[in-house]
Amino acid sequence: MNAIDRAKDPGVLRAIFEGLGSGVFATDASGGLIAVNPRAAQIVARPAAEMLGRDMHDLLHRHADGSPFPRDECRVIAALAEGRPAEGGDEYLLRGDGTTVPIIWAAAPLKLEGEPDGLVYVFHDFSVRRAAEEQTAAHLAALETLTARLTLVSEISSVLISSLEVSLVLRRLGRLLVPELADWTAVDVYTGQPGELRRLAVHSEDDPVAAGALEGPLPPLPESSASPLARALRGAGAMLLDADDLAREPGTPLDAAHRELFERLGGHSAVVVPLNSRRQVFGALTAARTGDSPGYEDDEAMMLIDIGRRAGLAMDNARLFDQQRHVAEAMQRQLLTPLPQTDHLRMAARYRPALVAAEIGGDWYDAFLLADGVTTMVIGDVVGHDLQAAAHMAEVRNMLRALAWDRQEPPSLIMRRLDEAMTNTSDAPMATVVFARIEGAEGGPWRLHWVNAGHPPPLLVTRDGRARYLEGGHGPLLGMSATLNLGMSWPDAHEQLPPGSTVLFYTDGLVESRTRPIDTGMEVLCRHAAALARRDVEDFCDELLERIDPRGDDVALLALRLPPSGAGAAGDDTPPPARGRRAHSPAAPTRSAPGAEALGADDVFTDAPRGDDDLTETPRGDDRPPRP
Repeated sequence: MNAIDRAKDPGVLRAIFEGLGSGVFATDASGGLIAVNPRAAQIVARPAAEMLGRDMHDLLHRHADGSPFPRDECRVIAALAEGRPAEGGDEYLLRGDGTTVPIIWAAAPLKLEGEPDGLVYVFHDFSVRRAAEEQTAAHLAALETLTARLTLVSEISSVLISSLEVSLVLRRLGRLLVPELADWTAVDVYTGQPGELRRLAVHSEDDPVAAGALEGPLPPLPESSASPLARALRGAGAMLLDADDLAREPGTPLDAAHRELFERLGGHSAVVVPLNSRRQVFGALTAARTGDSPGYEDDEAMMLIDIGRRAGLAMDNARLFDQQRHVAEAMQRQLLTPLPQTDHLRMAARYRPALVAAEIGGDWYDAFLLADGVTTMVIGDVVGHDLQAAAHMAEVRNMLRALAWDRQEPPSLIMRRLDEAMTNTSDAPMATVVFARIEGAEGGPWRLHWVNAGHPPPLLVTRDGRARYLEGGHGPLLGMSATLNLGMSWPDAHEQLPPGSTVLFYTDGLVESRTRPIDTGMEVLCRHAAALARRDVEDFCDELLERIDPRGDDVALLALRLPPSGAGAAGDDTPPPARGRRAHSPAAPTRSAPGAEALGADDVFTDAPRGDDDLTETPRGDDRPPRP
């Protein structure tokens, strides 16, 4: 038998029908089953004999949940009625055990001699592939959830390190958690005072007014309470709360305050986690869900625990930084000098650390009396913005004091000896310094005698508002000439100081920044100083810093205000600065001005007033306080 004849052999066709790996149904023109192959019976878990003669649609076609599929919506019935091929997927057949099986199918007209056309229906079990698709979709959904949570943790981590302002950071944290992990959040913290608690931040998008009203002081932590909030505040761990837990009556005032959150904002599920580092518990975070939101799962609670730990570490870092800042500030104030208010001369000083540094650096000012009774003024800057720079600054300052006191010689020679001393006895790096003597008899005239080692020039501002820089006396930076054996020198410079004028010494942080060159900064300083010429010397310094608002580097200011002509001279009864009110001083309040003990309180005043040096030419009546 040849191949053509074999293809027509009923036995061959029967073998194909029965051995086909796909399910095959054949129906008559009314949709009744007239043939079922073994694979079809296996897929629908029904004996073939039971199905023959039954309507295929009524017997088998169902929705995924097993409910009947409308006949008028069945595409197989439509294909049978129209006598055309059709195919489809995402449909279900009812199995003998009552479950449904997803299939993909194809149908074509069945032409039988002498009979109306029936239908051949071929289908495949799609459950394995559908399960794989559903598993893939579940994996993708889980991956998306994980990615979203990792993104949230990343954002939270960024917020936690964005600022050392704890209250600001914790408020931002609450806003980030809503609505991704909570419908509302509350942060309760220790205030730093023994036993004091405060609800620092409550955030709810649904009711922000009610949330804000819930912030404020809290009752103290009771010793015996085992409530979720009390346990978290003791660092005992996180607590996952359901509706039954939230329904329990509060046993302490602190529990009642926690319960009020849920009464005002709602909630059926919550997680309370401590905000703690390894060394300390700083507070607790409550995250809650309301309405139709699902309850918390264990993995979400673990994520909140991690967030609470991260917040606790950020709070610990802020606390440590604050401690270091106070230590640095105290050290800097010990290094800075109280100013001698000698005779009728007035001095004022300011120190502003770099905003990005640790409140300490290499800028300094100094003023003290020499053995010959002359007042000196110093402004300087050692390279650096850290503790090492401050140590070098103290070293250079003390060298300069000793050298200036040791011999009565011009500033230029003192500067040369300081340069040699730095090179041979110190590891201090390069420094810039202006060293000046205020020379003149009581009552004037006064003369400034100075030398400048690579520092911005002093600024002279007259009483009538004219300002100019004193460019003389310039020489190399300290630590450069002797090191390189350059043999350079520092020339002395002199300038007569008009009565009522102001001499301003400053460091480069006042005039130089990343946003403008130093020349521009010096022009700005000159203009503002001229406009402030008639201000009290204390106000002069404050307003100058306010107007210029230097940022990015340490700034030190030292200002000298000359008295009116003849003030303090023989026959003049104008008192020197009184001791009744203290002038602002960056130095520690426990320190006294250099030379105060040796010269006596009548000659050196560390408690100079503010606002008492009005230089207008007004009569001096007898109502002025007597000279001490």
